[in-house]
Amino acid sequence: METRVAVIGIIVENPENIEKLNSILHSYSQYIIGRMGIPYKQRNINIISLAVDAPQDVISALSGKIGKIQGISAKTAYSNISGDKNAKTD
Repeated sequence: METRVAVIGIIVENPENIEKLNSILHSYSQYIIGRMGIPYKQRNINIISLAVDAPQDVISALSGKIGKIQGISAKTAYSNISGDKNAKTD
């Protein structure tokens, strides 16, 4: 299965919907490489960086679902590298 590496930048302006976000992320956990969250207290927002390795349609679906949550926005940056993440290397 061909996959892409991407970073999804997430801005949480409405902390009441964090549970919805975490539920979505949990359902896509098999594709998540890592996650970094930064609370920005001066602006009362949270910034999350999500690294993923998944088929492009899965990444788009994940980003779209996140973006539909009220008070949460997401943007995706794709790597130019693609391939089979299960392929063996020497």
